[in-house]
Amino acid sequence: MRFGQFDDEIWNEHQWEAHINELERKSDQLRKFIAPSTGDGFPRWVALLRESTSELDAVDAYIEEELSFDEAYFPDEDDWDDEDDEFDDDDWLFDSDDFLEDDEWEDLDDDDENYDEFDEGESWKSLSEEYTTSDYGSIENLDIYNDARTLGATVLRWVDSIPRRFHTNNLYRFVEEALKIGAKLATGYSFGFEQEMLGGNIVFNKKALGHANTAMGLFQDMKKASYMTRKEYYYLHERLFDLRNEIGLYVQELRERFEQGFD
Repeated sequence: MRFGQFDDEIWNEHQWEAHINELERKSDQLRKFIAPSTGDGFPRWVALLRESTSELDAVDAYIEEELSFDEAYFPDEDDWDDEDDEFDDDDWLFDSDDFLEDDEWEDLDDDDENYDEFDEGESWKSLSEEYTTSDYGSIENLDIYNDARTLGATVLRWVDSIPRRFHTNNLYRFVEEALKIGAKLATGYSFGFEQEMLGGNIVFNKKALGHANTAMGLFQDMKKASYMTRKEYYYLHERLFDLRNEIGLYVQELRERFEQGFD
């Protein structure tokens, strides 16, 4: 039996979801063994941030690790593509001790040199036919992935500017959920857009949506935290809100694509 099929039946998203959830439960111990905490009570992304030359580099390292965990759920699947080329090192550096001033937030996307290298790519709403087969191109053509990746870097930069005395479990949970958005989008994209694999693609995008919703809830709980400025809150909230909605629309588009495959 191939992944994506029961005998000659193509799996839908619900069959994929049950299958993936069961494998994730069985692989929980593997994840804890491969990627333990830093040893000092901090989550794994803290170590990646320390080891990386930039926040964006740390996000890429996190996504690459998550991809390796997700791929471990399917050890016999031959259809996975090598993601190594998608995680290139960036040439810019950052000062993790610098605080973001209020006027930096509103112009961050347009003026911050850390994000100038991002290409807008093709609209995620209109995936062309070249991405509907096993040769579906680079994930960097998917705008919501680029948005999730830059949001992850912005969140890491923001949390690294907050004095350590204000770091809480709630804050760390928010960062983890925000980073997982891009990671699950990447895993979903790696499934491709062929009919028999599209259900798995949908499931991981639904997981990305779930992480976005959880991150939204956690962030809203921090609205009145002493370390949160009004501008920081509304800037990050808007970015996360828009990304969450875009992922929801993308999931619906993938579902429509799946149904059209049976016409």
